[in-house]
Amino acid sequence: MSDDDIIIKMIVLHSTFTLPSDIVIKVYESKADIMVKETCFGLIIEGKRSEVDRVVTEIRKLDPNRIFIKERGVPPGDEYRCRAGRGGGPKPGFHQHELEFALLPYFTEALDEIERGEMPEQKDTTPPRLTINKLKEIIEEEVKQSERGY
Repeated sequence: MSDDDIIIKMIVLHSTFTLPSDIVIKVYESKADIMVKETCFGLIIEGKRSEVDRVVTEIRKLDPNRIFIKERGVPPGDEYRCRAGRGGGPKPGFHQHELEFALLPYFTEALDEIERGEMPEQKDTTPPRLTINKLKEIIEEEVKQSERGY
């Protein structure tokens, strides 16, 4: 990967403190040679990797626990994603993005807790073991039920 590669990043906001317009202003203040597009979830920025990465670093400082960034595989306006060229309906990937967006409050809450020094309680996630005797018991019960016609 070269610093001159053109990349696209999605900036997804889940904040009551920062608005997409705040981020757009930050991008313009950076004087970076990148393209910016506002979306319903935040922004999409496109440009040389070095420029985009520099701007993204500055953007995250605005509200680090509520601004989430991920790379995007297709550029803004791409015919494959554009609803106008596809006859309407949701864009490919929209439903996955909508699902991820609904999970952001949990990430924000966890990041805030870690920042405050609160470590979540560790839970034992090992599944209970199934003993031979318990398995035999389950099988015998199933056999009895099948004989009764349940």
